[in-house]
Amino acid sequence: MTDIIHLLPDSIANQIAAGEVIQRPASVVKELVENSLDADARHIHIIITDAGRTLVQVIDDGKGMSTTDARMSFERHATSKIKTTGDLFALYTRGFRGEALASVAAIAQVELKTRRAEDEMGTLLKIAGSKVESQEAAFCAVGTTISVKNIFFNVPARRKFLKSNETERRNIFTEIERIALVNPAIEFTVVENDVQTMHLPPANLRQRIVQMQGKGINQQLIEINEETTLAKIHGYISTPQFAKKGRASQFFFVNNRYIRHPFFHKAVMTAYEPLISAAENPNYFICFEVEPDTIDVNIHPTKTEVKFENERTLWQILMVTVKESLGKFNAIPSIDFDTADAPDIPIFDPSKPASMPKVSVNPDYNPFQASHGDGSRASRPRLDWEQLYKGFENEGKETSVSPDPNAALFQAGHSSSLTSPKHYQYKQKYILTSVKSGLMIIDQHRSHVRILFDKYLSQITDRKGISQRVLFPEMIELTSSEASSLSEIMGDMEALGFELSDLGNNTFAIQGVPSELQNIDAVALVRSMIDKNIETGCNIQEEVHESLALSMANFTAIPVGKLLSEEEMQLMVNQLFACQSPNHTPDGKAIITVISDDEMDNKLKSF
Repeated sequence: MTDIIHLLPDSIANQIAAGEVIQRPASVVKELVENSLDADARHIHIIITDAGRTLVQVIDDGKGMSTTDARMSFERHATSKIKTTGDLFALYTRGFRGEALASVAAIAQVELKTRRAEDEMGTLLKIAGSKVESQEAAFCAVGTTISVKNIFFNVPARRKFLKSNETERRNIFTEIERIALVNPAIEFTVVENDVQTMHLPPANLRQRIVQMQGKGINQQLIEINEETTLAKIHGYISTPQFAKKGRASQFFFVNNRYIRHPFFHKAVMTAYEPLISAAENPNYFICFEVEPDTIDVNIHPTKTEVKFENERTLWQILMVTVKESLGKFNAIPSIDFDTADAPDIPIFDPSKPASMPKVSVNPDYNPFQASHGDGSRASRPRLDWEQLYKGFENEGKETSVSPDPNAALFQAGHSSSLTSPKHYQYKQKYILTSVKSGLMIIDQHRSHVRILFDKYLSQITDRKGISQRVLFPEMIELTSSEASSLSEIMGDMEALGFELSDLGNNTFAIQGVPSELQNIDAVALVRSMIDKNIETGCNIQEEVHESLALSMANFTAIPVGKLLSEEEMQLMVNQLFACQSPNHTPDGKAIITVISDDEMDNKLKSF
């Protein structure tokens, strides 16, 4: 029997490794830019064609590589910074050349130009599918230029599963945003399809946040700064009044590396708990600086998840730091005792005898007598029982005041003179109406969401939305990833009735909104639809349509606390039962429940 276990060829092993590190064009951008940062580059130029499918090119002015290093950087397990096992737990850098280049070269056509400052000539290296095609001396500037062409050209199955260009573009800008935010001293330039779409000059952290998030965020930023023996924590959080229900900009960085950390997120939210509702989210940009041997960055292939040695202690420090900053900047309301009307508190003098306070009492005061303005007493007015009795005589007649709610409900459910049942609004949240089997309870907000969802989805599908021009166009500033998401759904939003024009630099003008929307916050609505699209990450057109329709329905549906007339309740019930699925909202929440006659009888049984 022949042996069946054998070693994989390097080309196949590299493709398997690439599957962990290189998932899409955004992964290539991340790895190449991080290499540039570790090469001490001060200016990084990123060129993208066809959302990275055709070309991802990164040009830096870093230290460059020698001819030998350039060749070695594409070998598996090649590295510039690990010599012993202990080095694995003392890494400050992200990656230098070799860690990801072997994986990139396994699934793309790569061209590398590099030169060190001390060398007269640089190196030009071409590799495709892990095979070196050529290596030669070349004239080039100090630094490194890496061009990655035709990603997954030799793995068609992987290329087939790439998302739309807009989705891939959004992912690229998400990675650039995470890197650029925590490296504000570095200049970044992005060119897409020969058009410059981003330029970030050197700045400090606050300025970089404003560069990427828009000028509107500047007024809401609160600085945090705390240094302990375990970690240094610094960055910015937003004031509570700017918290929003949709997606917020929330970033954690550890030693200049972006991470996800739900446990630390809970610490931030705990600090905000008394100030915002559970459904709202603040913006935050928080950086940790810790000793590298106190964290483990190797628990996830992309190193976005980190394990801290002193996690619980850092949780407490972070929560207190955020809460202290909110209080210091008067975000947390405090009681002011320094008022002009405050009573003077006498100073105790032990040399003076203490005396009992004197109390003045009027023995003639009668609490059952009213007083005139001049201090004289008057008799209480006599109750007019005849007028009170007339009120009982008018009982049952129509009045301008609503009768007892329970009586109204009873009459609505049992009046035989009505052709349709009456409706009663309970606590301005539920619509109650009688049915054959008992009492039906309808959630008015969810009911309206269901009705509007069906309407908006039909408008998107049939492209029949009617636009109404606004008198004064509103401007909306977006991040690069948000602008990319908006471009992805722009056609569907126009089908709903929106009119938006691109003003450049990720700024758009809202010039028209759907005609049925009145007194709506158009900027907040557009943001909620963008956030929903980013959150769901849909790619199938039908799912995108449903996501947009649900986002708009949730935003525009009548809120809890809205008083409805009998006609409005009747119309809503009729429209609800005209829907295909009246029992549940599109995201699965119950709209209707019925309390049967038997249930009510059982609750009212005498014991």
